[in-house]
Amino acid sequence: MRGLPIFDLAIIFIYLVGMILVGVYFSRKNKNSEQFTKASGLIPGWAIGLSIYATFLSSNTFLGVPGKAFGGNWNAFVFSISMPLAAWIASKYFVPFYRNTGEISAYTHLENRFGAWARLYAVVCFLLTQLARMGSIFFGIALSLQALTGYSMQMIMIVMGICIIFYTVLGGIEAVIWTEVVQAVVKTFGALLILYLIITNMPGGVSKIVEIGNSASKFSLGSFSPDFVNSSFWVVLLYGFFINLNNFGMDQNYIQRYHTASSSKEASKSIWLCVWLYIPASLLFFVIGSCLYAYYEVNPDLVQSIKHQVALERLPIHSSADEILRMESSLQPADYGDKIMPHFMVTKIPIGLVGLIVSAILSAAMSTISSGMNASATVFSVDIYKRYIKPGVTEKQNLSLLHFATVGFGLLGMIAGIAMIGVKSILDVWWELSGIFAAGMLGLFLLGIVSRKTKNHEAIIATMIGIVVIIWMTLSSLLPAQYELLRNPLHKNMIIVVGTLTIFLMGIILTKIKNRKLKSVG
Repeated sequence: MRGLPIFDLAIIFIYLVGMILVGVYFSRKNKNSEQFTKASGLIPGWAIGLSIYATFLSSNTFLGVPGKAFGGNWNAFVFSISMPLAAWIASKYFVPFYRNTGEISAYTHLENRFGAWARLYAVVCFLLTQLARMGSIFFGIALSLQALTGYSMQMIMIVMGICIIFYTVLGGIEAVIWTEVVQAVVKTFGALLILYLIITNMPGGVSKIVEIGNSASKFSLGSFSPDFVNSSFWVVLLYGFFINLNNFGMDQNYIQRYHTASSSKEASKSIWLCVWLYIPASLLFFVIGSCLYAYYEVNPDLVQSIKHQVALERLPIHSSADEILRMESSLQPADYGDKIMPHFMVTKIPIGLVGLIVSAILSAAMSTISSGMNASATVFSVDIYKRYIKPGVTEKQNLSLLHFATVGFGLLGMIAGIAMIGVKSILDVWWELSGIFAAGMLGLFLLGIVSRKTKNHEAIIATMIGIVVIIWMTLSSLLPAQYELLRNPLHKNMIIVVGTLTIFLMGIILTKIKNRKLKSVG
């Protein structure tokens, strides 16, 4: 670990001040809740597209994807391949649906469709998803900056959190979107810069990287056999499709942006711009991970300090030198993949450029956290406070509520990030948590959209069955060995697939049974 040079610190400071000034600038417009949550529907489609792209390209991508590629292969890239189909469905059906409802919350229509319970259930799932997302982002950024500065991860999360809260509260959704436009450019440039530095430091250049990558099967997309127990091509493809369908169709982060566009056409354009930017950008991060693997294969001594750090983290405090050495020798690349990018930055990126790279990582984190804070505050205001606590709030009270809720969710996100310290893989944790929380609300949403004959009673039963299935798939691995047959046999990324289909199909089956009974009685 080292302290950053003054020049690098100055670059980071200028970037953070710039983001805060954007919030200050847009604070002049935020005189009502509609401006805070919708930006009065005046944002151009290209800016919304860059904003959605920036939200997708979080620090989980910036750090987790290279770590995943370093420790494994390109299997997780299949997630990106699944995006176009989900985007087509969203642009054709979801965008017009939400624009026509006129409701800022993605979950208000569920109450109209099935009752208050459906809306509340979706809101709780969404808020839990956001806390998991913000926590993993806070953790990822702290992991990098700790390696660069030596400060504790907790302190880094608190300082960064205060900055993000400040400009999000001041500027509302308009500040979020326009800062994300800048952040989209900064983080893409930062990734390209890292790739260039790895290749220029690599003996043998690109040809050597390809040779090492091929020999270690680093470019594999996973097994194409019909395997749903391991992380095969098909498991990630299904997971990606359902998660992206949830992102574009049920996630308030994206639904809220549809309302900031001037028309449905502009909102649909923003989805496609995000997709065509994110697919090559995510591939870029897998390439970076494979390049880092090749670089440290050629220079194995350079990775020893990472192994030593991981060994110390995993062993008891008073472990002997022999125990530490044994632990170091047993570690595989997957065990320290998330630390590899920060390590390269610390040791190989020259003064001046480090500040730019750190700014890119900060932008990757800030875009996702700020949009999550704004969306969570909006949902809390519309779906909880105004629905259950105080329906008749004035416009001034509502704007103050949005400000306080934004601060509150920012603080909860920091707490979630601190709780994640010590996890093995940022990307794995985020994928698992998002799959668990998203499965139920996506299944319920699809049931309400597709099966118009399904009513409240069938939806409740289907959702309860789906929740039981999700809980079983999530927790059955904790069962003792004698109950092994009762454990979930599928890969954990299949939770959202099975959970969503359970609720959707059970709802349709129960509806058909009810209709047959009604016909026989009639």
